[in-house]
Amino acid sequence: VNLTVIKCKAAVAWEPGKPLTIQDVDVAPPKVHEVRIKIVATGVCHTDWEYLYESGKGMKSRPFPLVLGHEAAGIVESVGPEVTKFSPGDKVIPLFLPQCGECERCRSPKTNQCRKNWANMQLGVMADGTSRISYKNQQLYQFLGVSSFSQYTVVPDTSLTKIRCDAPLDKVCLLGCGVSTGYGAAVKTAKVEKDSSCAVFGLGAVGLAAVMGCQVAGAKRIIGVDINPDKFEKARVFGATECINPRDHEKAIQEVLVEKTGGGVDYALECVGSPVIMNAALESTAEAWGTCVIAGWTETETMNIMVEKILMGRTLKGTYFGGWKSVEDVPKLVDDYMNKKLKLDEFITHNLTLDQINVAFDLLKSGKSIRTVISL
Repeated sequence: VNLTVIKCKAAVAWEPGKPLTIQDVDVAPPKVHEVRIKIVATGVCHTDWEYLYESGKGMKSRPFPLVLGHEAAGIVESVGPEVTKFSPGDKVIPLFLPQCGECERCRSPKTNQCRKNWANMQLGVMADGTSRISYKNQQLYQFLGVSSFSQYTVVPDTSLTKIRCDAPLDKVCLLGCGVSTGYGAAVKTAKVEKDSSCAVFGLGAVGLAAVMGCQVAGAKRIIGVDINPDKFEKARVFGATECINPRDHEKAIQEVLVEKTGGGVDYALECVGSPVIMNAALESTAEAWGTCVIAGWTETETMNIMVEKILMGRTLKGTYFGGWKSVEDVPKLVDDYMNKKLKLDEFITHNLTLDQINVAFDLLKSGKSIRTVISL
């Protein structure tokens, strides 16, 4: 157990709507069942941007000041009392979705939604109600219990998974959120079948990962849908057989898709987080057996669905972290990447440093990046 406070750099969100500032912060030692990790690389996810710039709009408000970042990879620096599964030097991926292995949900094969420390992590604190990161003795809240826009952070031992020591951290960090979510939405939640037809709405990192999942599952037709045609070339790299820009059509996109496929796709994956697009995705599926999976993130918005659209045989499902049981499945996804079954490098369009974090947000918002990886 290392009881020293570590001084390091972190990007701090002082208030909603304002750019992040780089500060020297203090990271406290890990307490019981906690692990302190050195973050080596972190992806910049759209959810990070949303909590900063759309707090209270489609998102529940989180307490500020806040250290964002939740898609990362690093190395164990020290472990707190009663930690048995991790040792200093282990390569790890922190998890915003825990897996305690003991609760009713962890014991069920039907869900991955463990609730260990859940309420506290949503409030940005650890099990004891406080955070481990501070600036001049002022507590900084930890986003989703992770806070990877910091050179060091502390996470609960149930929100961390050990991965193989030869994995490149600047690539596998993407498995901490976006890629796992989209890929799992297709292969695990939708359970896309061989020779089926699929439509993926939104071709950011989550959508492209969903396209990849459809391809891995053997789908015959994979239609990418996005209003930014710059994303189409990338979508084809991941397996899209065709791409459609809704703005090129007079008709609603669901009508275009139903016509194109002679009755609708077998699977639609919504990777935007917009209720309007969720509806379009649902209505683009085949009436009698279509399945629509929502992977896009919004917390407070409402969907309005015509009952008949469901009544006649469609299925509407949600997915959180792609349905993966986080602690046990993420190392397997790392193995799949190492064994060339899963692409990661192709998602990374930019590599920046922590002091360029606001540039990364700008690239994301303007649609110029898929994933920026920040090296710390």
